[in-house]
Amino acid sequence: MSNIRRAKTCESEILSHIAVESEAYWGYDSDYMERFKSLYKITKEFISENLTFVIQYDNNIIGFYGILINGKEFSLEYFFIEPKSIGKGYGKLLWNHMIHECENLNINKFVIVTSPQAKDFYMKMGALPFGEVASLLKKGRIIPRLIYTIEK
Repeated sequence: MSNIRRAKTCESEILSHIAVESEAYWGYDSDYMERFKSLYKITKEFISENLTFVIQYDNNIIGFYGILINGKEFSLEYFFIEPKSIGKGYGKLLWNHMIHECENLNINKFVIVTSPQAKDFYMKMGALPFGEVASLLKKGRIIPRLIYTIEK
């Protein structure tokens, strides 16, 4: 049985571990993953100041999302499912929960900067291409930027 709840600040290390394991699922080299670990570490401050929720299965956290709230601009900073749970529908459950939370907070759109591998998932969920940006993790790498608009 899965459930979704707000993340706790004391879970920052668990969430960072899930993010690293999920990113490593795509087969990146060790240099890339070392940069990922330092740049995408989930902090207690991020959890307490932003929209951050976890999905659990049998009381174990198997994924999470985090939307950065920056004034009136919003971006999906984190959306990760642990590798052994990828492809089992948890991403869609988590996505639907996130959209519901956004609606409750009158967030009507957010930006997603993602890996090419995850782009299809977001587009399947309704996100649209919104240009490209330079990767923070690998010099010369260009990655997709998407936008998701919540229909009311």
